[in-house]
Amino acid sequence: MRNLPAWAWTLALPSAFVMLWSTGFIGARLGLPYIEPLTFLAVRMLLATGLLLVVALLMRAPWPNGPQAITHTAIAGLLVHGCYLGGVFWAIDRGQAAGVTAILVALQPLLTATLAGPLLGERVSRAQWAGLLLGFAGVALVISSRLQGGTASAATLASTAVALLGITLGTLYQKRFCPVTDLRTGGAVQFAATGAVLGTLAMITETGQITWTGELIFALGWLVLVLSVGAIGLLFLLIQHGAASRVASLFYLAPPLTVVMGWFLFDEALAPSAIAGLVVVVVGVILVQRARPVPPPEG
Repeated sequence: MRNLPAWAWTLALPSAFVMLWSTGFIGARLGLPYIEPLTFLAVRMLLATGLLLVVALLMRAPWPNGPQAITHTAIAGLLVHGCYLGGVFWAIDRGQAAGVTAILVALQPLLTATLAGPLLGERVSRAQWAGLLLGFAGVALVISSRLQGGTASAATLASTAVALLGITLGTLYQKRFCPVTDLRTGGAVQFAATGAVLGTLAMITETGQITWTGELIFALGWLVLVLSVGAIGLLFLLIQHGAASRVASLFYLAPPLTVVMGWFLFDEALAPSAIAGLVVVVVGVILVQRARPVPPPEG
């Protein structure tokens, strides 16, 4: 994977990541009516752990080198999987409109770019800042037509804030402390740690009731194979080989693409503002990806 040609890192892999990441709503929409959110995620993490553990053992993949490396890997997983997914699923399950949740979490690229300087030493150019701001404006335009329905309370907004901080800090933490972690064994460690924490919280706060249906089984299979293994693997692979702010800008493409997929799969309305916003988002992401990186200050 490290010897892939340049076009794969700049086009094919980011495109695949965005496509896979955007399908997450399919699993959430299909599964949540039959299972509580933390229980849902705990089961998902358990299945993903087992799958990656088998793959890692069969392929004799290298494990993180020592307790410190394992701890760093687990922390990155708890931030990206536990805080982000737990916060989003809990807020939506408690009735917060998906549009409200999406637009708040869409602050992640801006927050990542703001923190990448002091935490990673990365510098964001003016063109990249313009692209990040343009991307957020496009997401807001896309989501503006989807804010009807649902509610937002102090608790759900706090849960969404946890999700936002989780995905932002998790991306930066992965880049800083786990830059060369093997995706197979590292993923198994991350999913195991997240599953243990979410499973404990589920036992404390939820009933544990599960209604096994075809929809739930499909949702779990989709989220484990496509999201937990496919999309997350691509995300960490991109983090290893690119600036955090550039990788984070790809998240802007997910909400608009999700809206388009909702229109195609579930016959949801696709307003003109959503189409216009999608164009704005694409332009913003192109600005971020094509801008020349700013060299770090000498010192």
